[in-house]
Amino acid sequence: MYRSFLIKYGEIGVKGKNRYIFENLLIDQIRFSLRPVEGTFDVRKEQGRIYVDVTSETYDYEDTVEALGRVFGVVAFCPLLQVEDEGFDRLAETVIAQLAEAYPAKNFSFKVNARRARKDYPKDSMTINADMGEKILEAFPDCRVDVHHPQVLVCIEIRSLINIYWEEIPGPGGMPVGSNGRAMLLLSGGIDSPVAGYMVSKRGVAIDATYFHAPPYTSERAKQKVVDLARLVARYSGPIRLHVVNFTDIQLYIYEKCPHEELTIIMRRYMMKLAEHFAQEDGCMGLITGESIGQVASQTMQSLYVTNEVCTMPVYRPLIGFDKQEIVDVSEKIETYETSILPYEDCCTIFVAKHPVTKPNLEHIKKSEQKLAEKIEELVQTAIDTAETIRVEA
Repeated sequence: MYRSFLIKYGEIGVKGKNRYIFENLLIDQIRFSLRPVEGTFDVRKEQGRIYVDVTSETYDYEDTVEALGRVFGVVAFCPLLQVEDEGFDRLAETVIAQLAEAYPAKNFSFKVNARRARKDYPKDSMTINADMGEKILEAFPDCRVDVHHPQVLVCIEIRSLINIYWEEIPGPGGMPVGSNGRAMLLLSGGIDSPVAGYMVSKRGVAIDATYFHAPPYTSERAKQKVVDLARLVARYSGPIRLHVVNFTDIQLYIYEKCPHEELTIIMRRYMMKLAEHFAQEDGCMGLITGESIGQVASQTMQSLYVTNEVCTMPVYRPLIGFDKQEIVDVSEKIETYETSILPYEDCCTIFVAKHPVTKPNLEHIKKSEQKLAEKIEELVQTAIDTAETIRVEA
């Protein structure tokens, strides 16, 4: 029945003279999201509205709805009927016929909400509301008008064509990806980091990712798990360059030379250094982690302070105030949870100390790191030189 969709956006509408930039980015993201969907589509902008028109004879409606529901910047979208202006009586016949098909029981409450963008139309908005409501009540005597909490909001927009819609499907909101630069996500196989990537992308940030692999202590299945998580995040963020860094020799060297209670913090500091290297190569303007204050020993305020000290880039932690259940709720919504809990260890969990320090002292950590001076720079450079880069798409 539907051959068009009306796209509704939020924050973009208050961007003033720069609004067109965000609209164009949103159009690009919609086109990208619809690429794998059966059918062909035309995404266009007209009179402050963005439309998706189906241009093929057939298309997959459910997949189209799913794809549009993942585009950041889309607050909601409406399956849309567009008709020529053939007079009010013909318009009323169309509305009634489509309502009859959509709601066979014909006993709903409703409200008509008309907007007359074309001022040469003979009826004003209030008159359209009243007259269309009367026509619907005549056709469906069991229906009733409810202007405060209607079950069906019948929207009519008088433009060059007349838009008719009553269903509004929620989108993810946020800003179009790419409107706020690029950042590097430290992606593990856990629950938190994919959620962090999703949340920063929702604010318009394109993301790449760095994953630290530790063969033979971590398996190829652990690596594939992270690739799968990146692919799930890429459904929202767009393509991700995933840098897979062999971290084994660095971890073993730290394990050999440094106090075991400081292992996690020192390893984390070298992960941040390596992630920042790839971030600079990729033109990123910050790092993203899935850390939440107090969740584990490496995420106390003292630990975060010591970890941050090695970075020159800003570090964004979108989950910083979340508790675990809140993070799990988002991971279930974006469908990363089931993959995250697969039992394949990542490099962090292999080398966790029995009693990790929870309030590390920066000077003590730096003193411990001096024991690595003989080989660490060489090992870091080898990790950079041997890193594998995978382009991940949804």
